Amino acid sequence: MTPAEMVALLRVQRPELDGDRRRLARCHTVADLRTTARRRLPRAVFDYVDGAAEDEVTMRRNRTAFDEWELVPSVLCDVGEVELGTEVLGARSALPLVLGPTGFTRMVHPDGELAVARAAAARGIPYTAATLGTTSLEDIAAAGSPPQWFQLYVWRDRGLCKELISRAREAGYRALVLTVDTPVPGARERDLRNGLTIPPELGLRTLADGARRPHWWWGLLRSEAVTFANVRHVAGGPQAVMEFVGRQFDPTVTWDDIERMVEAWGGPFVVKGVLTAADARRAAAAGVDAVVVSNHGGRQLDHVGATLTALTEVVDAVGDDLEVLVDSGFRRGTDIATALALGARAVLLGRPQLYGLAVAGQAGVERAVDLLAAELRRALQLLGVTDVAQLDRSVLRRR
Repeated sequence: MTPAEMVALLRVQRPELDGDRRRLARCHTVADLRTTARRRLPRAVFDYVDGAAEDEVTMRRNRTAFDEWELVPSVLCDVGEVELGTEVLGARSALPLVLGPTGFTRMVHPDGELAVARAAAARGIPYTAATLGTTSLEDIAAAGSPPQWFQLYVWRDRGLCKELISRAREAGYRALVLTVDTPVPGARERDLRNGLTIPPELGLRTLADGARRPHWWWGLLRSEAVTFANVRHVAGGPQAVMEFVGRQFDPTVTWDDIERMVEAWGGPFVVKGVLTAADARRAAAAGVDAVVVSNHGGRQLDHVGATLTALTEVVDAVGDDLEVLVDSGFRRGTDIATALALGARAVLLGRPQLYGLAVAGQAGVERAVDLLAAELRRALQLLGVTDVAQLDRSVLRRR
């Protein structure tokens, strides 16, 4: 090769001065977003996002369960056009994805839930605001566009539950998602070791860790105090809110409570945290519209099975009566394709949205969604499938 030919191959690009765009350009997978988020967040905050309960066995099982399935492609199919859109709870979604509820979100990025809601709206998929969000459900509703969902716990203070349901209805939320796997909080031991508090305590270790990440501290200092925005009116200051929330988880909740809430809401109702056929049938009998097969990302009871393992049992039990959604452990488009082939209508994303949020706010969340959408599209094309609705167990084989 001559020097002139070598020069012709050179493509010198202008350096990207925008830090967010520069970081995102280097992130080609959700795993890349996670790596970058780990560098940008204080350890306590990253561990809150990334960690799980006790020995984190369930979290690992959520990932290794995908290894039990092989994809079975068909070749020489016309896959020039692929449809990724679907219908979830009676509304069109551009992708079989839902951005799931997450707590402490403004700890990750000062724009918090508003950035996530706007990203969901930009990508045409549902977003689920959380009861323990750090932005009020009214502000989130104003920032995004339908369909938005609201996640709720059944707390000891039933009057507060009714108030939150009323506020969500008045704010225009389309669906209510009731999380049922938290009669008591799980033991997230990374948080215990890190001394994670809301708001962050300025101890020597916290200051030393934050000194290595001044961008995070600057974002925290220039924004409002981080607290549980939906309940601060009944609990007072940030520390009082933490203590109030800790007392509210109710181990006495039963299916009778669910039936009353379904009636009180009067719209699409989702039960999140189902792992067995028996509980899925109870949900159907209670009048709900959908269940989320979920183990809370491994953040509640450790040593339970992976959600992918439970998915087939639940789909076989109630797939004709309810929409079945799933979460926990999804990091690749092929993961999503596998779940859809097993009968899930859509996948809820938790950690991937937070990794993206930590890297670049709203643009980072959009990047996480775009990466998974591109991987899902490619997976369908390589499988010989042109529509997510065509995915079924014929494209899977157990190892």
